[in-house]
This record gives sequence, structure tokens and C-alpha cells, in this order.
Amino acid sequence: MPLKASSIYRQACQRHVSRWVMAGGLLVLAGMAQAETQQDKRVYGWVERSTLEPWGVEVKAKLDSGALTSSLDARDIETFDKDDEEWVRFRLELTDEASGEEFEEQVELPLYRDVRVRGAGGRDERPVVLMKICMGDTIYEEQFSLRDREEMLYPLLLGRRTIGHLGLLDVTRTFLIEPECGEDAQVMRYKEEEESDIEDDEE
Repeated sequence: MPLKASSIYRQACQRHVSRWVMAGGLLVLAGMAQAETQQDKRVYGWVERSTLEPWGVEVKAKLDSGALTSSLDARDIETFDKDDEEWVRFRLELTDEASGEEFEEQVELPLYRDVRVRGAGGRDERPVVLMKICMGDTIYEEQFSLRDREEMLYPLLLGRRTIGHLGLLDVTRTFLIEPECGEDAQVMRYKEEEESDIEDDEE
């Protein structure tokens, strides 16, 4: 009887160890898959060149992990009603980094949402629209809050929401990937995400 009990105990221990080995193997495989996924992602510096689409005007973008929503320099911002929907009218006034020429365009887009931004100067509300930028060889449709950034060094700020779609961020380097979006460039449409009504303002 003791021998039989010992045998049963030994078999139970072996099954238990096997389960642990199998679970450990699955965890290792999952870790390897995650590492491969991370390696497949592009790495961007904290400042990159991008082009604002569909105009192809090149601007410097600051990738700021402290901000959630991306921000674009816009002037004369006003909301209005169009076909029973809220729209935003604004003016782009940018310098094309590639040519050095001044670019100006009057834009009208549907209002995607409003966001209240919390910063050193208190809170203010900004309209948010969906616009397209070229980063690398891909065009991304992203959320952009509109504000006058004339006093800022960079007319375009890319926040965590956009950075998460692009890839990885290396805060020690700049200008790692040039924008090269031709007519056949892949376009990544924006996917609905859970929104925050109040966000911190990081520049």
C-alpha cells in the first residue's frame, strides 16, 4: 500500500511539473511573439519631418508622449452649422520646410469633438478635427486639436494617441524617418477610441 501511494504521488508530481513546464513554454513563446512585434514597429525620434495631406506641405512635428491628443497650428478658428452638423473653419499658415515657401489655406472640416485642455494658464476648450499626415511612407488619419501655435517652435505636435499608431518613440534622437508618401501610399483610417473630456496640455 505505501508503495502504491508513493507511485500515485510521484505521478501527480510529474503531471504538476509538466503543467508548469507547458505554461512556462507558452509564456516564453508569448514573450518572443511580443518582442518580434516590437521589433517590427518603426522607431521615430522626438522631432520628425512630416507632410500635411492632401497638400504635401512639409512641417516639423514634435512627438510628445506627455500629450494625449495631437495638436495643429491653426488661425481664425470658428465653428458653424452645415447641413445640421457642426463644422470648423480655420486657416493654415505654415512654412514648407522642403521648399521654404509660405503655405496658406482656408479649411473647413466637420467637428469631430471638443476637448477641454488643462494647462498652466488654466483650462480652455479646443475643437478637434480628423486630418491626414504622412509619416514615413504611410498616411495616417488622426485627431488634431486646433489652436494658435504661432509662438511655439513646432507647428505640429503628435501626442500619445498618434504615436501609438505610428510605432515606437526614441526620445534621445531626431529625424530618423523621412516622409515619402506617393500616390500609392497606404492610408490608415482613424479608428474610434474612448475619449477623455479633459486632457493635460503638454508642449
